[in-house]
Amino acid sequence: MKETQPSVLIAGGGLAGLAAAAALGGAGFRVDLYESRGFLGGRAASFPLAPNDPELIDNCQHVLLACFTNLLDLYGRLGVADCIRFHREYYFVEPGGRVSVLRRGALPAPLHLSRSFLGLKFLSAADKLAIARGLAALLREDSRQDLDRITMLDWLKEKRQPQRAIERFWRQVLVSAINEELDRMAARHAFQVFRLGFLSEANACQMGLSTVPLSRLYAAANLRGVSVHLRSPVERITPEGAVIGGETRQADYYICAVPFEKLASLVPDLALDLHHFEHSPITGIHLWFDRPVLDLPYAALLDRTIQWVFNKSAGRYVQVVVSASRNLLTASRVDVIALAVRELAEFFPRVAQARLEKAHVIKEARATFSAVPGLEERRPAASTAIPNIFLAGDWTRTGWPATMEGAVRSGYLAAEAVAEAAGRPEKFVR
Repeated sequence: MKETQPSVLIAGGGLAGLAAAAALGGAGFRVDLYESRGFLGGRAASFPLAPNDPELIDNCQHVLLACFTNLLDLYGRLGVADCIRFHREYYFVEPGGRVSVLRRGALPAPLHLSRSFLGLKFLSAADKLAIARGLAALLREDSRQDLDRITMLDWLKEKRQPQRAIERFWRQVLVSAINEELDRMAARHAFQVFRLGFLSEANACQMGLSTVPLSRLYAAANLRGVSVHLRSPVERITPEGAVIGGETRQADYYICAVPFEKLASLVPDLALDLHHFEHSPITGIHLWFDRPVLDLPYAALLDRTIQWVFNKSAGRYVQVVVSASRNLLTASRVDVIALAVRELAEFFPRVAQARLEKAHVIKEARATFSAVPGLEERRPAASTAIPNIFLAGDWTRTGWPATMEGAVRSGYLAAEAVAEAAGRPEKFVR
């Protein structure tokens, strides 16, 4: 007699829901994935500026590192791994245009970046010595018990890091990686970024960028064993079923892969206390010029509001990113664009000679959860008090801050919990 396939209903088609669906579908479960919008990918999405416009823009530039093992595993499952291009260099640009490059050398980890680090022109010899001491201390103190109770700025001051080193090195790397300011982020997450991304393996810090718009990346996904339902918001989930379009759909197991602010209305029976969770915003500024203004593929920009710029099309279309952008939330569109163009011209003089043809600003006020001290122990696990309802999302207890890797890990952890509950245990997390 053929064994009946357990059924799973997943609410939310972002990376967490996609990961859970791909894992469980591949393991022989019958999976229905419901997404309220007309595309998969959640916050990692793209859209046209106008109806019938063939050009798609990403809501914000999403970056991955080679140490994102679970995200890369998901891309392999979806059949889109060849759409990711990895880069070995990090370009740092100072106002005035001077460029420094950080790249892997011949030495083994954790010394693989040391030669190019010593050659960075935007840091003084004293800064480099202080940073080297800080990185050595970070490796020694990785198991400190108070890292979730103090901010990274607290730790940096404890290690007597110079202000210039904090601003030009520690802040430049960490605010973009964690989407939070140094005086608000838990030190444990900052430690993780440096330990896994820059110090553990020589190739770990390679930066991956999608070569196609993000919505096309997920539209091309191969989800074996999964039925995808777009424009189908899940209204309510109880142990007995999920309400969708006023009708109840039943499954053996349910995964809620939604942002934390939506959970209370989706599954009120859980009654989780999530009032400690806050959001941190990201602002993406898309600029189209009448001529090329940028030769580099991307660059970290020092000492200004704008933090990164990405070359999206032969230097004429560029995207500027500002993480933890609370100061821009109340600014007008015109003012944000003017700020970006003015500051960009300080790094790349050709901007001042170019004509801005069009621009678009995307303020994601709820881009990520804020990785503040004391939050880690409050992040819920995949399993809940209701035996057939599970949680996924980068805000759940993944051990990671709000990254694409964290979202995928959460989906795999939820899939593992479902498989365990079904009596078919399987390991998905890499």
